[in-house]
Amino acid sequence: MHRFYIAPENWNPDALMLRDAEAHHARDVLRMKRGDRAVVFNGRGREITAEIVDLAKNEVRLRKLCETETASLRSRITLGQAIPKGKNMDLIVQKAVEIGASEIAPLISERTIVDLDKKEAEQKRQKWQQVAIEAAKQCGQNWLTGVQVPQKLKSFFAHPGNFDLRLIGSLQPDAIHVKKILSDYVEQHRDRPTNVLMMVGPEGDFTPAELALAKSHGCLPITLGPIILRVETAAIYCLSVLSYELM
Repeated sequence: MHRFYIAPENWNPDALMLRDAEAHHARDVLRMKRGDRAVVFNGRGREITAEIVDLAKNEVRLRKLCETETASLRSRITLGQAIPKGKNMDLIVQKAVEIGASEIAPLISERTIVDLDKKEAEQKRQKWQQVAIEAAKQCGQNWLTGVQVPQKLKSFFAHPGNFDLRLIGSLQPDAIHVKKILSDYVEQHRDRPTNVLMMVGPEGDFTPAELALAKSHGCLPITLGPIILRVETAAIYCLSVLSYELM
């Protein structure tokens, strides 16, 4: 069945409604009709199988048939991603959702090509949040990955969040394999971390000053192996390894 997203603030199981782009997609693109069934989710773990009862110009009304709840993943992984060039950020957001990242923090690093004012940053956030919604619809993820407003590293570390473990991909010789870091963490805390920050740099890596800043805020440099990875590959690699080890 086709899946549609209803934001938590509009979630009402007794009066389900698709609006705007979601209504247009159901009515005009998929050509759905009264009596057709669909799945709707609110990005907070709730999912409803419903039946279309009415299609108006800007909204589609549905009737709840059954409702389920999906438990959240054991660990929350936040991807702090330096914005790459081109459309690679779209791909990174899409794959981060599929792998199970809880949050994405787009970062404007010194080697990031783009430089955004406040309005442009919000527009980028909205665009990437929509990419996340579409990815969640496609892969059956009922917990929506949140996308933060792009910001510089200094601003990010001013309010970084409460993390059990902070990691940063690094090409420097002091980088440690993530398996050892996780093993040391478990030995010290007798449990795996439940809230992890994973930072991935731009083309050419973070600058020495940025690495120093991250380290000063508790980020441990990890190696991604002897092969230098493209930005999008590095993000997928890191999230995949952490998801496998922590979930």
